[in-house]
Amino acid sequence: MPSIQGKYQHYKNENIDDYFIAVGVPFMGRKMMAMSSPLMEINFDGENMSIKNSSLLRTVEYKFKMGEEYEEHMPNTTIKSVTTLVNDNEVVTDSVIPESQAKCGRHYLFTDDECIVTLTHEKAKTPGKRYFRRVNE
Repeated sequence: MPSIQGKYQHYKNENIDDYFIAVGVPFMGRKMMAMSSPLMEINFDGENMSIKNSSLLRTVEYKFKMGEEYEEHMPNTTIKSVTTLVNDNEVVTDSVIPESQAKCGRHYLFTDDECIVTLTHEKAKTPGKRYFRRVNE
């Protein structure tokens, strides 16, 4: 069983531009985010989780209790999110954008070597994926 907790270095994207267009990220922001290679750090004690993404562009950290609503502050809006543990190697974040009531989400799939984050938005034709390699310390 892989551990969820750890550090992960981004190494590739798949279909990410369509997702960023759907969530309203402007052209230059999409290009900069697609080229960024953030370090994702996840801490999890079974009930509380924090996810920190650090890159040259910015550092964002969210701390929350599993199954409870919290706010995520995006560059152009604040979304309401709930994160749940699906099983020992999967975490899902379901979000709603208050202004449009559009639904979006993130699915984290953990293995011993990596974490694949699948990004969804109801207006995106295909999900975007970001791949992160586990950093062994």
